[in-house]
Amino acid sequence: MTSPQKKAPTFTIARRVVQFATLLLFAVPLLVVGSGIFGTTSGKEELDFTAATLPFFGSLSSSTVAGVTVLDPFAVLQAAAASKTFDLKWLVGVLPVLVVYGLVRGRAFCGWVCPVNLVLEGVDWLRVKLGLSVVDHAVSRHAKLAVAVVILALSALTGMLVFELFNPISAINKLILFGSVTGLVTLGAIVVAELFWARRVWCRALCPLGGFYEALGQVGVLSVKMDHGACTHCGLCSKACLADPEILQPALDGSKQRVAAGDCMLCGKCVEVCPTAALSIGPASPFPK
Repeated sequence: MTSPQKKAPTFTIARRVVQFATLLLFAVPLLVVGSGIFGTTSGKEELDFTAATLPFFGSLSSSTVAGVTVLDPFAVLQAAAASKTFDLKWLVGVLPVLVVYGLVRGRAFCGWVCPVNLVLEGVDWLRVKLGLSVVDHAVSRHAKLAVAVVILALSALTGMLVFELFNPISAINKLILFGSVTGLVTLGAIVVAELFWARRVWCRALCPLGGFYEALGQVGVLSVKMDHGACTHCGLCSKACLADPEILQPALDGSKQRVAAGDCMLCGKCVEVCPTAALSIGPASPFPK
């Protein structure tokens, strides 16, 4: 009997394209007007027009698309908590994001867009190359929900958008666009922790935005689906999972036909490593009978 051929990492390749394209997308408006990136300027005293006047401009925190402002939902929650008010314009700004990730799956943002996940997958690779061994479950994956609540409470108490003071998610984005170093210290600390303390601890257990999207991820049209007849329980999917191996368990033990946990990033790593094609990504009802 011949062993299954190793499959091409199609999901990983697609995610890399999306991740780098996202970073490039935000840089294009600045390059188009000749303003420069990383906080540099073209040297011209006056530009013919500014990037903010283009059909698309902004960052992961706040962007303008065809005149419509699109906002990070968690940043809006912080703003509402800090100001003790809510502007209906904020609702208009967050609706496109909530609709997209609500329909697909909340933590698809983490797997396909977030630049921190891109960096930390590189850290995973580096750790293996260096032969470093770390624990896999230092903190419960649900801790990030509590972290998100604490961030909102602190925002209400201080009147500041607390997470934005050290947000590593927008750090890379804002560094490339504006030369800002806000959040880079946090990102460096996360890299050190992941190399020497616990694998995927930021994305799995500590990121408040991940906690927000975990809650949103309880619904969504797309899911990792399981063909129980084809599964050989080899365990490769659990080893590959970027979110947390425990989210696969209900599907592996036969109690679920899909990965129902809101933590699933739809990264496709489990699908890529499955030798019998028992796992796939496709439409599945979030409310099965």
